Amino acid sequence: MNRNNIWIHVGLAVVLITIAAVIGQIDRWRAGLHGPANDPLSRVEKQDVRNTRSRPPEVLVRFKPGVTLDQIREIAFANHDRLVDEIEAVNGLSVIDDLDDADADTVVAQYAAMSDKVEYAEPNYQIKLDDPIQKGSLDDLVYRTPLFPHPNDPQFSDQWALHNIGQNGGKERADIDAIKAWQTTKGSADVVVAVLDSGVDFTHVDLRENMWFRPESVPAYTDDELGSFNDMNGFNGTDKISDPMDDNGHGTHCAGIIGAEGDNGIGVTGVNWKVKIMPLKFLGRGGFGTTDDAIEAINYAIDRKKHGVNVRIISASWGSTSYSRALEDTIRAAGDAGILFVAAAGNDGSNNDRWPHYPSNYDLPNVVSVAALDRSDDLASFSNFGVKTVHVAAPGKEILSTWLNDSYREASGTSMATPYVSGVAALIVAHDPKITVAKLRERLLRSVDKVDSLTGKIASGGRINAAKALQQ
Repeated sequence: MNRNNIWIHVGLAVVLITIAAVIGQIDRWRAGLHGPANDPLSRVEKQDVRNTRSRPPEVLVRFKPGVTLDQIREIAFANHDRLVDEIEAVNGLSVIDDLDDADADTVVAQYAAMSDKVEYAEPNYQIKLDDPIQKGSLDDLVYRTPLFPHPNDPQFSDQWALHNIGQNGGKERADIDAIKAWQTTKGSADVVVAVLDSGVDFTHVDLRENMWFRPESVPAYTDDELGSFNDMNGFNGTDKISDPMDDNGHGTHCAGIIGAEGDNGIGVTGVNWKVKIMPLKFLGRGGFGTTDDAIEAINYAIDRKKHGVNVRIISASWGSTSYSRALEDTIRAAGDAGILFVAAAGNDGSNNDRWPHYPSNYDLPNVVSVAALDRSDDLASFSNFGVKTVHVAAPGKEILSTWLNDSYREASGTSMATPYVSGVAALIVAHDPKITVAKLRERLLRSVDKVDSLTGKIASGGRINAAKALQQ
């Protein structure tokens, strides 16, 4: 090898060594910026970045008694996961986010395998509204002259579910007997009904006087993991910063059935002329939500009740075919806190005894499952049924109620039947404030009007009757 070739090889070697040194320094700089892989502080910083919750967390895990919160955090850390939230109402129930973006089934299997520490693990299921198409024609907004003296709400004559005189082809007295019930009570502002839905338009002219606002005596809601919420108007699980304003319409419609202000000369009347409606928003604009969001909203209602808010009923006009033990446990905790849970039976026209629908199918002492009737007292064609699993029926087809932006609309579904039952439950509590959840549920189911079309279809065989429920 001549001298010139030697210097060429030496030069190449120097260049390669220099490049390797530069790359090594860059890697050291990277490590310095992000922290060592086993540095807990650097892990916390990464978790904080992900705490924006741009996507739902993967799994719900209930740890066994004796596993502390610190141990849960350590388990999550060891699996490169993050504890998103501890559900305070259910001991050991935790929301876990996988930082590796693994699929939910993989993460569920990972935690379920820890049988010495984990009671169960399940995916964070998606929930969506499934009501039939809602009617929004201009006919819904036409005011008609009331057929009798009270209430003076101009569209009351179109509310066949409250007082059916056969209007628009209906069957006389196929209603909840509201006129007679109001002779006993028209409701009370001391009773709080939580609407677990898409939020509520709490500025609606026919709802605003009956909306719940957090009293000054009740502290703002703060969650150890999720932080502080803007809960002056209720709970928004889709965005903890914003208020629970409805941007879908479904929750506002359900709220109006329960408690549109009565006898105010505007629009319609609710089952309760006076009540307090607490929005629990977990469904977004498109009507979609998750099990985790629903659980957090129920957890909020339980917390508010423990702080002195008289939450007696949760009205849940939604469901899915996915069974969640975590949701079941949280609804059970609501019952333990003295809260009735009224749930829609579903809109598939199917038998819930054979094909379960949740949360209405949870066999819990505080759950009431509701089917839908039309204005002729026939089971609506879309309504689910089940002599073992569906408890009572209520009007649920062509129901006129409040909608977004001070408007009104007809809608159909077991979603509409559910708030009628919730509304009657609120009337009972207004008349008998100390009634227990067990007695409240029993009174609802024992005071029905027997309906031929429901024989062999639902457990009570009847339609809800507000007047009978108050007489018992």
